[in-house]
Amino acid sequence: MIELPQSADPVLVDPLPAHRIDDHALVDWLRSAAPEVSEGLQVKQFQGGMSNPTYFLETASGSKYVLRKKPPGALLPRAHAVDREYRVMQALANTPVPVPRMVAYCDEPEVIGAEFFVMEYIEGRIVPSPAMDLLPREQRSAVAFALIDTIADLHRVDWRQVGLDDFGKPEGYLARQVKRWSGQYEQAKSALPADFDYRHMDALRDWLQERADVEDESCIAHGDFRLGNTIIHSAEPRIVAVLDWELATIGHPLADLAYLCLHYHIPLRDNGSPDGCADLIAAGLPEEAALLERYCDRTGRDGIPEWPLFVAFACFRSAAIIQGVAARAALGNVSSASADPEKDGARARAIAEAGFRIAKSMD
Repeated sequence: MIELPQSADPVLVDPLPAHRIDDHALVDWLRSAAPEVSEGLQVKQFQGGMSNPTYFLETASGSKYVLRKKPPGALLPRAHAVDREYRVMQALANTPVPVPRMVAYCDEPEVIGAEFFVMEYIEGRIVPSPAMDLLPREQRSAVAFALIDTIADLHRVDWRQVGLDDFGKPEGYLARQVKRWSGQYEQAKSALPADFDYRHMDALRDWLQERADVEDESCIAHGDFRLGNTIIHSAEPRIVAVLDWELATIGHPLADLAYLCLHYHIPLRDNGSPDGCADLIAAGLPEEAALLERYCDRTGRDGIPEWPLFVAFACFRSAAIIQGVAARAALGNVSSASADPEKDGARARAIAEAGFRIAKSMD
């Protein structure tokens, strides 16, 4: 049996001051909506996430559940869509894509201060680093290919057949996404220091706007598909759940795939954690080309000639997301104590610069 590193287990803390909820109001609501979750309920908060606050619920009988809610404070438009998370995971329940069972959804903010949903708790390992340092080395390649197989299975789901006809617009996805993240990026600036350097982010945005009119393809796009948003089996190198679906929509599969492969292209973090291409290979992960070949084989695709364009977009969107985290940290309503507006802002700019280099290499 494989001995799990302690840090691969989810980290639970008492709810942070900004994210405390009214346990009594929650129990009262659950008695009607999901009685099995309401008896002797104990509430802890998962630590480490940067978006929707997430809580661990345990009943008197030992049954375990998870609650996801919107964060407090002023939010960017269309962000933190817990209703979409609930809906898409419910739609994927009988597909090859592993998702938790949905239990209940509450659209009444007055209950605990924000919309929320409850789902089953899935046992397993949480591995944030793309270099998979918390996994045994001999499992890392298999987990990398399992991620590719899982995203390929997601992209092969018939979104109309599972009831997501109105979940997103299949036409003009890339152009709309560039516009959306440009807006989010601009709005986040107001909460950040005025002397931040946005030259590369602005140039990358302009470059993408000129090239975003690509041939449409449609699938269920997760929007934030990466290792840290999955649960790995407690002992085996396979994915047992995909989480954090708030950015899910009907979109272009290559945008999703490029985001998964982003860490083959972006620089190391300031603290030296292995996020760069050379470090991933040295850590025992496959070359990016092997992952793309696996994806093409599983989805019946001949190749990906436009790959640099989608990687450049993945850099832009990642930078915009991280800048949003920096802005929320500056405003004091981020769901993790580790967020820092200066460091997160610098990280966003470094990723934008990497994306700009990829963009210029295509010209």
